[in-house]
Amino acid sequence: MKSSFKSDLDKEKQLSKLLDKYYKRHLKRYCFKRVYALEEQKKGIDLVLSSKFVDAVFYIDEKAQLDYINDSLPTFAFELFYEKNGIKKQGWLFDPNKKTHFYALVTNIYADEENTFTSCSITFINRKKLIEFLKCRGLTKKRLQEIVTSVKTFHGKLALEALNVKSEGYLFFSRKNKAEKPVNLILKLDFLIEAGVGKKFV
Repeated sequence: MKSSFKSDLDKEKQLSKLLDKYYKRHLKRYCFKRVYALEEQKKGIDLVLSSKFVDAVFYIDEKAQLDYINDSLPTFAFELFYEKNGIKKQGWLFDPNKKTHFYALVTNIYADEENTFTSCSITFINRKKLIEFLKCRGLTKKRLQEIVTSVKTFHGKLALEALNVKSEGYLFFSRKNKAEKPVNLILKLDFLIEAGVGKKFV
């Protein structure tokens, strides 16, 4: 299996140009600065928002559905675990080393030609509120790890008692089709907005 990491990086560079246009047009109360330092990006910081009116700074981690160009999905995948050199690693959602305040989930990405993006949707998710919300549903970092550990060879969609699989979310194991073998928590965007942890930006 070949990792798509390099091609994703190329796509991200092209997509950032479109995202910056949206930020310039729609961010009325904030100034934004794109982060290029790799060490900061590894900490979950792609963008820094600074309030124009109060002393407040927020770190944004952009997550884009780059595997679904010219497609529209009602869900988003939140990474719980992945593998590197055969070793299980903590995914970005619960990673304590991430400084992310908000996720900018980029969906409905459309392109007229390869790597030339023309439109997309952005949903902001409050990371702290999301983790607290999941905790209230019994889906703590520890509990999710227990579930994942209990099905070591499972591949595909796994329903959770805490979530309505049709309207809220489920687990998805990509153990046979992706090099990093990620385990993702798939959540409906409308569900997150209704729960008060997310807000549609554009």
